[in-house]
Amino acid sequence: MPVVVFANPKGGSSKSTSALILAQTLASAGASVTVIDADPNRPLVDWRTGQSKSSVRVIGDVTEQTIIRTIADNHTQQFVFVDLEGSASRMVSRAISRADVVVIPLQASAVDARQASRAVGLVQEEEETLNRTINFRVLITRTSPLIKTRLEKEIVGVLTKADLPMFKNHLHERQAYKAVFARRLALNELDQQSVSGVPEAIANAEKLAEELTDVLTPAEAA
Repeated sequence: MPVVVFANPKGGSSKSTSALILAQTLASAGASVTVIDADPNRPLVDWRTGQSKSSVRVIGDVTEQTIIRTIADNHTQQFVFVDLEGSASRMVSRAISRADVVVIPLQASAVDARQASRAVGLVQEEEETLNRTINFRVLITRTSPLIKTRLEKEIVGVLTKADLPMFKNHLHERQAYKAVFARRLALNELDQQSVSGVPEAIANAEKLAEELTDVLTPAEAA
């Protein structure tokens, strides 16, 4: 049961989008996936109220007292995702302490990059407390699938210079990702006549999911 935690103290970094898109993609490939929605805004709980036939299971109403137990209670699932609030709270620290991989989504901006460094700091604090390594990967989000901006290149350069591990693939800016929340459906359930770029969004999500499973392989074997 790999535990994948999505963390960044800054709100609006696409944590919920990243978690849901990856969860849907893994579920569509046949995996059992539970997502724990620990965001006070409950975006994933709201998505689950829709008509989607996706097998992704969403759990809400967790607290800092129950987060570890909730993760443990879902040990039979092939993947457990935790979508955290945009703050550096005790709940965030407790969830990170149980992570096999922490995904740190950030947009290609200086503000997001600085906040992402706080998330890395939280991971390192838990490593010291637990005396074990906690894998993490930075996921750059909302980028153009066609052109890398100068700022994006600069941010990637800064992260590379800091020797921070990153996903090779980015989560692109796609109308389909917004439509998933607006229509409360899975990517493969969207009407391609009314939502542009669905096949491209699915292809992007599949590459990210494949990369995530590659990162998790050592954790599963341990």
